Amino acid sequence: MLRIATRGSSLALWQAERVAEMLGSPSELVIIETRGDQDTTSPIHAIGGTGVFVKEVQEAVLRGEADLAVHSAKDLPAITMEGLILAAVPERADARDALVGSRLEKLPQGARIGTGSVRRRSQLAAIRPDLEFGELRGNIGTRLGKAADFDAIVVAAAALDRLGLGDRIAERLEPSVMLPQVAQGALAVESRLDDAEALVALAAIDDAIAHLAVKAERAFLAALGGGCDVPVGAYATIKSGGMISMQALVAQEDGSSVRRAKGVGSDPDALGRSLCALLMEDG
Repeated sequence: MLRIATRGSSLALWQAERVAEMLGSPSELVIIETRGDQDTTSPIHAIGGTGVFVKEVQEAVLRGEADLAVHSAKDLPAITMEGLILAAVPERADARDALVGSRLEKLPQGARIGTGSVRRRSQLAAIRPDLEFGELRGNIGTRLGKAADFDAIVVAAAALDRLGLGDRIAERLEPSVMLPQVAQGALAVESRLDDAEALVALAAIDDAIAHLAVKAERAFLAALGGGCDVPVGAYATIKSGGMISMQALVAQEDGSSVRRAKGVGSDPDALGRSLCALLMEDG
């Protein structure tokens, strides 16, 4: 029986159960509370940024309390924890961000937007400098419950789709409007480097196309050295012949500067590094 470490939110449980279903073997969910779950009010960048929703789950696998860990891939730090491997990216849903409450063009002057993401704030502020922002944390149910306090809130479209709440979406924001977070919409499964049995099982459910795109985006993030405390985004798609097309972004939190770069390549690591270099050369 495979033991799957996961957070206890409704979305995290859906993701873990989805992976268990794909594996097709008896499994047991090991529920782990992370620092991000314990502190539901502080901004993410104030409590550690990238990794606050995964560290304790990863440590449970390293201690042998679970055989694998299932995450939202966007929550993973750019550098994999020592002793673990990103063994599978089983599938990727809609990578776009979504507005709940109103379409962007329908927001009134000075509208108040709920989001805890500096990436989302910076890109919206660049488009609409009149917008105001309020902190929004918690699981999907909590955030939707607070939607009435704002003119609109921003969440990942994939999260709503996976929970059967896609009808709450007023608008899916195209990457040309808002570039997604690195690996947004993708599932990520980690296991121990030395667990041959788990590695074989996970290889069977890996989506090579999704994994390649995620690898390129994560290479960009690793080269940049950024995380949840820095407004960055990246989105890769795989073209015919395995060529990777990727957009990347770095911004000032207030939206006063939003820099984008695009590139195409066959090597995900080299493409990620090259887009980082382009953005750094651009200041």
